[in-house]
Amino acid sequence: MEVPFFDVDSMDVVWHGHYVKYLELARCALLERIGHDYRQMKASGYLWPIVDLQLRYVRAARFGQHLVVRADLVEWHNRLKVHYRVLDAETHERITLASTVQVAVAISSGELQLESPSVFVEAVERALAAAGGNEGAPA
Repeated sequence: MEVPFFDVDSMDVVWHGHYVKYLELARCALLERIGHDYRQMKASGYLWPIVDLQLRYVRAARFGQHLVVRADLVEWHNRLKVHYRVLDAETHERITLASTVQVAVAISSGELQLESPSVFVEAVERALAAAGGNEGAPA
């Protein structure tokens, strides 16, 4: 992605809050690749709110800079945990490291689930099998 002008602040760097948007774009792409995106999550009867967000700013991104935002699913049986790396597309220097944790909440009751719904776990396992059975989820 290219950093748009409207994401920079008066110091000509990306305002810190916009990194969360970049993570969301990468997470949505990851879920689509798995074959169980937010629409399918909701259709299966669950919402997945973020309950934890960690960001570590390593260096500032700037207007016009090309970034690679990588999302890796690292946990999925009891919660959805994703690690992120935001890199400069040319130099591969680290810009930001992050992680998010989401938990399933049943739409019908509003109850937090202590395990990920089987429909989600099965989608991840299918994606892993299609990717050749490598450890870790598709990025």
